[in-house]
Amino acid sequence: MPRFALLEHTQSPDDPAGLHYDLLLEAEADCRTWRLATLPEAGGPPVAAVELPPHRLAWLDHEAGTVSGGRGFARRIDGGTCTVASTPAGLAVTADGRLLRGRLALAPAAACWLIRLAAGDV
Repeated sequence: MPRFALLEHTQSPDDPAGLHYDLLLEAEADCRTWRLATLPEAGGPPVAAVELPPHRLAWLDHEAGTVSGGRGFARRIDGGTCTVASTPAGLAVTADGRLLRGRLALAPAAACWLIRLAAGDV
């Protein structure tokens, strides 16, 4: 079963806020990855996310450490198994983690993606 990881990424030189989250979804040889400024809340508004280049599968097991190339520090704050399905609106993800548990909808928008965690899922 595919896995996911949620990383807290700090000290990234290209991040003016100094903190963001990376959502990684296992996709065969690598991970599809999105940068989120905040975490989605169950039943809350969608969170804007920027899709990043694919990340190595090793990040699914990575606990914490410095990111190569002076790109800050990342630590895993959640992870688990998931299912991912393509839909006409984007991606439907069912995550079985501690923080992300339930149904996530990922939908491409004009300049980003929108990620929503369904109400009642936590």
